[in-house]
Amino acid sequence: MIDIASVTIGFFILLGAMTLGLHIATVMFGVGFIGAALYLGWPGANALVVVYLGSMDESVLLQLPLFILLGEILVRCGATDRMYRSLADWLNPLPGGLLHTNVAASALFSAVSGSSVATAATISTVALPAFRKKNYDTRMVLGSIAAGGSLGNLIPPGIALIIYGVLTNTSVARLYAGGVFPGLALTLMFMGVIVLIALWRPSIAPREVNTDPMLVRLKRLVDLLPPLIIFVVVMGSIYTGWATSTEAAALAVVVSLPIAIFYGRLTIDMLHDAFLSTVNLTALSMLILAGAFALNFVLGLLGVTSALTKFVASMNVTPIELIYVLFAFYVILGTFFETLPMMVGTLPLVHPLIVAAGIDPVWFGVFLVLMCEISLISPPVGMTLYVIQAVRNEGSIGDVFRGTVPFFLTMLVMTVLLIHWQDLALWLPRVAFD
Repeated sequence: MIDIASVTIGFFILLGAMTLGLHIATVMFGVGFIGAALYLGWPGANALVVVYLGSMDESVLLQLPLFILLGEILVRCGATDRMYRSLADWLNPLPGGLLHTNVAASALFSAVSGSSVATAATISTVALPAFRKKNYDTRMVLGSIAAGGSLGNLIPPGIALIIYGVLTNTSVARLYAGGVFPGLALTLMFMGVIVLIALWRPSIAPREVNTDPMLVRLKRLVDLLPPLIIFVVVMGSIYTGWATSTEAAALAVVVSLPIAIFYGRLTIDMLHDAFLSTVNLTALSMLILAGAFALNFVLGLLGVTSALTKFVASMNVTPIELIYVLFAFYVILGTFFETLPMMVGTLPLVHPLIVAAGIDPVWFGVFLVLMCEISLISPPVGMTLYVIQAVRNEGSIGDVFRGTVPFFLTMLVMTVLLIHWQDLALWLPRVAFD
């Protein structure tokens, strides 16, 4: 019903409108509405409005506010501060010292927050005061926090994985399983880069000796239990079949309440602030998703999927070649767009391409989230970089930009590994569900 030329024009109109600064939700609904009106007439446009208003009926979307609320409760009850201190006890002796704590604390917090921006903001708030009186290289400190923050969506339960699953009708539980090993591998690669740089230039991170008695450090290990318990509750209940991914999110929130009680921080005021922040973030995310559902509906009626399938067949490229084209496309796009607009704005067109090429949608979901994480630390619009600078509230953001360079390159290497070793993301889903 529509040819590839018209699809391409519509896609560039979409990107152009976002480049001008228009809100992504408005752009997607607007492009969908215009497409429906031009090709389907007013009945199609009216149907689009019905789809838009009813698009939030997906039960899987309940995970979004639940995981956001979980992260808010853990931050406000002081669990993240204690977690950071406990990790510092054991990672300080490594070359790079507290820089490793930034990455490890981010990885651990990512396992309960599901948001890269929230992870970067939280760890920045906890970590930056700890470095003010220490002689660490400022750029490496900022870069390690940004790198750690980029793990927020990749390590389950990442919110981006939920969004991808809902928009492409892919199992969120399988996506969670697919993100585990890539997330762990990237964490270790970040820490390996820190070790190499610290050995090459020891001045970036002074060696520190922990003067706290061993018994005190052992007692503080209990502060690592809250995020670990929640991670086990979420992933364990899903993989054993006791709960769906949505039910697991609700269980995690329930488990977080005794943790807040244990730390003496569970109050009405604390819950009020957590609920308010959750409502604000959820409303923003849901508005964008509603626009994406509306655009997907129109593209389906116009036969865009079949048009793209024929186009891929005519290109005569291998799946690996197509993946590398998308790799370059997303790296370039990530320097201009934020994560959620980049994912939601391109998925309606890109997903049919990868399906037509025979690429596993679970693997591609992990790949796409990794691409989105790269965009978060890509100047000049990487959201994580500006969040860290806002928390820092001094110096130049250029220091943040330069500090992320070694970690940005590490993520590119990680992507190449994921492309050529796809079982890194597919082995666990097969074992857990097949």
